[in-house]
Amino acid sequence: MNITPGKLNAFLLFKLPSAWLCGVRVKNINSTSCTVGVKHRWINQNPFNSMFWAVQGMAAELTTGALVTGYIKNSGKNISMLVANNNATFTKKATGRITFVCNDGNLVENAIKKAIETGEGQTIWMKAVGTNKEGIEVSTFNFEWAVKIKNKK
Repeated sequence: MNITPGKLNAFLLFKLPSAWLCGVRVKNINSTSCTVGVKHRWINQNPFNSMFWAVQGMAAELTTGALVTGYIKNSGKNISMLVANNNATFTKKATGRITFVCNDGNLVENAIKKAIETGEGQTIWMKAVGTNKEGIEVSTFNFEWAVKIKNKK
């Protein structure tokens, strides 16, 4: 996978500036997992002095979307990607540095292969878990990604 944290963070700066301004940063990515960090600060807090849920969602979605993007890029095919559905559970106030991890790269690889083989759209559910610096889970996000070979017109 030739997508790097540096390339993804530059992409955030130029294409998703709200995520970049809120402090969302890719820390690590490989073929099976992606790690994204974000620190609770004034710009990304809610009125209850914790991290706004949408900022957590941006970081969580990035862990899954970066893996999908990497596999699409490696396939060499023209494939569209879209979040079709999502849900989240919040279990603790998000303060300090929050780290989101998705370990579902193998699911993406299989879905992309199947989409290429069959020509039919595929969907996959991917999970991103956010933990604080003590390793305590603060939130879990699930994203249903739809991938489909684009028709040439």
